[in-house]
Order: sequence, then structure tokens, then C-alpha cells
Amino acid sequence: MTATAPKQPEAAVRIVALGGLGAIGRNMTTFEYQGRILIVDCGVLFPEEEQPGVDLILPDFAYLEDRWDDIDALVLTHGHEDHIGAVPYLLRSRKDIPIYGSRLTLALLEAKLREHRIKADLREVAAGDSATAGPFGVEFFAVTHSIPDALAVALRVGGQLLVHTGDFKLDQLPLDGRVTDLPGLARLGDEGIDLLLIDSTNAEVPGYLASERDIASVLDQVFANAKGRVIVASFASHIHRVQQVLDAAATHSRRAAFVGRSMVRNMNVARDLGYLEVPGGMLVKSDALPDLPDDQAVLVCTGSQGEPMAVLSRIANRDHAIEVGPGDTIVLASSLIPGNENSVNRVINGLIRQGAAVVHQGNANVHVSGHASAGELLTFYNILRPHNVMPVHGEWRHLWANAALAKQTGVAEDHIVMAENGTVIDLEAGRAAVVGQVPIGFIYVDGSSVGDITEAELKDRRILGDEGFISIFVVVDVFQKKVVAGPEILQRGFGRDDEIFREIRPQLVTALDEALSQGVEQQQQLQQIVRRTVGRWVSRSHRRRPMIVPVVVEV
Repeated sequence: MTATAPKQPEAAVRIVALGGLGAIGRNMTTFEYQGRILIVDCGVLFPEEEQPGVDLILPDFAYLEDRWDDIDALVLTHGHEDHIGAVPYLLRSRKDIPIYGSRLTLALLEAKLREHRIKADLREVAAGDSATAGPFGVEFFAVTHSIPDALAVALRVGGQLLVHTGDFKLDQLPLDGRVTDLPGLARLGDEGIDLLLIDSTNAEVPGYLASERDIASVLDQVFANAKGRVIVASFASHIHRVQQVLDAAATHSRRAAFVGRSMVRNMNVARDLGYLEVPGGMLVKSDALPDLPDDQAVLVCTGSQGEPMAVLSRIANRDHAIEVGPGDTIVLASSLIPGNENSVNRVINGLIRQGAAVVHQGNANVHVSGHASAGELLTFYNILRPHNVMPVHGEWRHLWANAALAKQTGVAEDHIVMAENGTVIDLEAGRAAVVGQVPIGFIYVDGSSVGDITEAELKDRRILGDEGFISIFVVVDVFQKKVVAGPEILQRGFGRDDEIFREIRPQLVTALDEALSQGVEQQQQLQQIVRRTVGRWVSRSHRRRPMIVPVVVEV
């Protein structure tokens, strides 16, 4: 990959985001100093509808090609998939990269690495700890998020101080009592933060978020009103929310089962480490659910974002052993990730159609975001007083809203760095500036294939799904200069009777005969004539653009 950035000054710290800007997902940022590299986070982005067949989207590792040995460490801020999900794919290029993270973060990662049969160099740290990786001094600070053990990271390198918040909020009454370490971060502010990379997800949300504790009373009311089973869909890493569900289940004399591979895996890890407290006799296996009366059963599953293969989506599509009906109550205990609205609405409609009652953020306060709102961000800026700010983790509208907040608190406009993935920023002598751009692409995981799917192939898939497929088989005699067999036309997904092709067959024969009589004999050229002739006819007559695959055989 060719970089379009100048040579890095010896005294500068270079920052390049390989993901996480302009979208919520695949968070990964590189920090470089005098030829050495430290990485913060390495997550995945989940595909949208226009990426059919794609399982995951990875950061673009091409920027690190031929530099794997320059990496001193990978630092993980917390255990969500959009921050750790791509680590197994990164380690395919170098397995011994030292990985720093909190106890829970590394436990969740280790379970994931076992599935990939990878053993990594995992180094546990906690809030208040510090470490050294090459020229980088790293300090860790507690932050509150929607998963326990989240950390902000301070980097001291080249005489400059950088802070990466990771995902955070300022909940004053978190369920685990672990508040964001504002006193510790304020000390960094007193020292002088040269660059603050800060979570932007909720920058458009005014005021302050409610506390996680406020959800408990809402869940309690849902359980009290439920006549049949209660099915709660949540992120497989939202341990706090699952704890509240189990507490409500215990209050209302219900037993619970975890359903879905990632949910079972993560909750087992959380329970083993003491982050999830499960009352004795509470849990049952999912295959024991039919033996429980409906008013004593709780299911905790994945699928709160409408993911096609998640448990709740399959239930909504009647493609799962678990069926729902009147009396069942479904709780979607999460907020919508931008872009997932249509998928989630389809799931809700599918469940309601089967007779279930659905409780979601649109009709009840069943979720509190894990990301700081505008009021919390303003407080954070005023406490830390950074010299330069780089909004991260969000779509463009979130990044711009966050930049506006920074400006309101007194950060000079020319000290606010607006970057996209691949933007090259140099921090030198306390001033951050954009100096170039390197190309950053999307790396698609499709089954066992990593990086083999291109945008062109995705376009073909979208056409096949939206417009259908037409294949044309024809035999020509290049010596007699005429069509001798066919054309045979087959279609899939075009949604019309094959009889409609009666009109185009003679037009195809005429076009090919004329081309052959004019000396056109190359198979590729004849196929192009078939494609153009059929394409113009379909567009003119039916206003469709199906995929057209011509096959011309010469005799």
C-alpha cells in the first residue's frame, strides 16, 4: 500500500485510525514513534443489508504490511466485539504481539482465541496500573461503560501525553460501583494533555444519561406483568444488563436459561470470574425449558440488533426450536446501533405477528447507553482541558457534534482534528495536524474467506438479490456466420414467466447474425453483444437490471 503522507518527523507521534471513524465498529488506532508502533483496540464491524453474505468486516491491516515486527503492543480498552473481535485475524500475521487488557477483557478474548486455536501473549492490567511497551509508557484508568472492566488509556511518548478514552460514560451510580476515574484523569489534565481521542457516539444526545440502576425497576415491572415466558435479547457482553435480568427473575421466582453460543460463552466467563452473580439453582439448560411452566421461565439470548443468524431473529422468522405466542413477553434490552433500524423492526414485527408482546427502547426505558451524552462530554472536556482533540468512535454526524462540544468548552477550532479512517495525524511539540491520507479499505470475512470478497463481488450479490439473474446460452457457427442453436434463456429471481423472453429471442439472433457477417468472431465480443442486447431490452421493457450471464459456444 502506498502512503500519501510525508516522512514522519523524528520528534512526532503519528496517529492513524484503521477503523472506527465514520461508522460505529472496527475500532483500531495506531500510534507510531521513531519506527515503533502501539495499537489501541482491534474490533469488527457487523455487515449491513447491502453487504449480503458477509459475516464480519475487519480493519484494513494493509497499513501494517512489512511492519509487523515494529509493533510493541496491542492495548484493549474493553471487551466488546467492535474493540476485540478482529484480534484473532490480526494475530494471523504475528502471533506474539503482547496484548494488554483488563481481566474480563482478556478472558473474553481468550475464549474467542480458543475457537480460532490461537494462543496469545496476554498481559493483564487493572485501573491504576502502568506498563512500558517500547518507547510507550501506558497508564490505565477506570471508566464506566456497558461492560465491566473498561479502561481509558494514557500514552506517554516522545515527551507528549495522549489520552484515548475508549468507550465511556459518567454514570455516578454504576451497578458495580466502579465510576469513571475523573480525579485521575483530572491530574492528567493538570499536567497537560497534548491530544485527547474521545468517544463520540452520543454527542448528539443532550443532557445526562440515566443511571443503569434506573433500569431495574422497569424490568421488575415487565416481569410482574408477564403472564408467560420472558425472553430478553441483549448484547452477549452486556453483563450488567444480564445481572439485572437474573435479579428480576429471582424476585419473581423464575428460572433462566442462556440461549446462543456467544451468550453462553460470555456469561460462563463472567460467572467464573465473579462479574456475574447467579443465585443457586437459577440456571437451567435451554433444552430443559419445555419442562418449565411458562410463567416460571426466562430466556436470555442474542439478537437485539436484528442480526440474521442470532437467536431472536430466528425465533421471529420461525426458524428456531423456540416458538413464541400469546402470553410471551420479549424485551429488547439495548439501544439501536445506527443502520440496524430496519432489521430490528422486522424482528419486532415478526414477534408481534406471532402474538408476543414486545418491550423495547421505543416504548419503555429498558436500556441505558454506555456512551457519554453531550452534557457528560462537556463535563469531561472541562475537567481534562486538552490542548488538541480528535473525536473518534462514531458516524460523521457524531464526530462533528463532538467537535462542536469541544469548541464550546474553549478548544480552538484549529486544534480539533477531524479525521476519517486512514487520515495521518502528526502530533509534534504539542500541536496535532493532518499531514496526509493512506488508502483504507474494507476487509470482508465470508465464512472461511478473509479479504477475498471485493466491492465488485458484493455489487454482484446485491444485483442478484434485488434484480435477479438471466443466463443466455447460444451456439454459433463462425464459418456459416449464423446462430445454429438457441438462444436458450433461463432466469432466477426475475419474477416473470419465461414466456416473456419470446420477444427478445429473434432480436438476439438478428444481432448475432449481423455481427458474425461483419467478421466478429471472438467469443468475448459475441458475449458482449448478447449482454448489451438483452440488457437494453430488459431495461426498456421491464425497468429491471438483472445480472446477465451470456454463454456463447462456437462450432
